[in-house]
Amino acid sequence: MRKRILTLIAALLFSVCLAGCDSGSADSSGQGSTSPGNTSSSEAEQEEELSSKSENSAGETSTGETSAGGSSAPVFDLESRTVTLNSGYEMPVAGLGTYALSDEECYNSVTALLECGGRLIDTASYYGNEESVGRAIRDSDVPREEIFVTTKIYPTEFDDPEGAIEACLERLDIGYIDLMLLHHPGDGDVEAYHALEKAVEDGKVRSIGLSNWYIEELEEFLPQVEITPSVVQNEIHPYYQEQEVVPYIQNLGIVVNGYSPFGGRGHTAELFADEVISAIAEAHGVTSAQVVLRWNLQRGVVVNPSSSNPEHIRENQDIFGFELTEEEMEQISTLERGEKHEWY
Repeated sequence: MRKRILTLIAALLFSVCLAGCDSGSADSSGQGSTSPGNTSSSEAEQEEELSSKSENSAGETSTGETSAGGSSAPVFDLESRTVTLNSGYEMPVAGLGTYALSDEECYNSVTALLECGGRLIDTASYYGNEESVGRAIRDSDVPREEIFVTTKIYPTEFDDPEGAIEACLERLDIGYIDLMLLHHPGDGDVEAYHALEKAVEDGKVRSIGLSNWYIEELEEFLPQVEITPSVVQNEIHPYYQEQEVVPYIQNLGIVVNGYSPFGGRGHTAELFADEVISAIAEAHGVTSAQVVLRWNLQRGVVVNPSSSNPEHIRENQDIFGFELTEEEMEQISTLERGEKHEWY
């Protein structure tokens, strides 16, 4: 009898033990999706996936298909009238080009721009007017940090890019350069760009970029440099719109800056008289020049038209009080002729 009782007690204890083990197993199973061990496994898988994506992005960048980190097209802030470059600095989206402006003419034009609120000035060593640009800036009441200066070094300077950079700094005499570009492709351009990268590292130049580089040139050039260009400056106007090039560059996270927005010397009158442009201008109560500049801004293209006329300089800055409709943007897009008016 006693033996039978002990057997029953043992069986009961065994059943209780099994129930406890089953209960513990169920709890463990319930925590499986949230337990530290399983979470670490999930995070590890996610990290591996992110790492794979990162590696793919790097690979795509080297072939020029997308920007590092999968950067999207830069976004214009038309309230502040700036765009943030991939270098982290803000660039005004409208300003003044100084090509073909002589010393005093250049000085007066830059002064007029600063007086009417413009803050973007584009020059180049080739233009021969950097000293006038710098003098106008120093003589103005506008704080240096509010002004954005772009300059360029020419292919004939690529054999000594360090010397060319120093010469630009000396001629401008404004402390630092906001944006320095290679003026257009040439022998030694990769080495010259490496010198620009070093100037960024040394704090002499804040942002760097290229001018007159298109899709094929960029695909060959970008894998050879360390710092992604902040800006690519090309000829852009309604008769030469670069409808494939502009989005290609923007999708690399690079800002597009258009020069000769009015078609270049000898072509401006024809463009301003274009029936499509003039009709849109009349509808908004603005000039043809303002329509062309606003069209660029709405495409995400920075503009710096050249002028020595103070009235025109003010007019070219007054492009933020109206907006083109989608239909008007489409009408201008149909004006594409593929007419490149500059030699490079």
